[in-house]
Amino acid sequence: MRHKLTVLLACACALSALVSATAFGAGSDPPPPDQAPAMTTEDGQEAETGAPQPDPSVFHRIIQRHRREAWHWERVMGRPLTRQLAHAPTEADQRMEAWRRLAFSMRRRAQNPPHKQAWLCIHHFEGSWRDPNPPYFGGLQMDVGFQRTYGAAIFRLKGTADHWTPLEQMWAAERAHRSGRGFYPWPNTARYCGLI
Repeated sequence: MRHKLTVLLACACALSALVSATAFGAGSDPPPPDQAPAMTTEDGQEAETGAPQPDPSVFHRIIQRHRREAWHWERVMGRPLTRQLAHAPTEADQRMEAWRRLAFSMRRRAQNPPHKQAWLCIHHFEGSWRDPNPPYFGGLQMDVGFQRTYGAAIFRLKGTADHWTPLEQMWAAERAHRSGRGFYPWPNTARYCGLI
């Protein structure tokens, strides 16, 4: 019985609060659109009121985020950083979209090295991506000289290849491949994979 009285009292309180809120809010209708306060400019003329304009600092922060992402993927690939867009739009929202597209494009390109399947096959016969045992490190078993030559920036930042991501290791190997060395730094495993 006591529980039913508590529930009944709670319902009564909620109903009275609802009724008082409706009565209180009835007298405070917003003015009709033709009576809305007019915005004026400094010279006293009436300004157009439209949709609120976004804060330019928001665009700037989003552009910076997309720029940093694009630079990250360009560093992974060993490409020069895109400091400025070639044909940068003047509008902030269009500039933001252009940087977003560039970051997306760089991420897609970096995550798909040209010989990705070949590097994965070589890795299958080599070591773990985190293999810390000298003289060869990482999943593609690169020695320190190889790392310094084809992954110098990453080597300075992260140390030996066992601290690199698999993509960073593959891109260092890709740079060696492009330099004319091909798959010959991995003679046995490249032969097992049918690459040489």
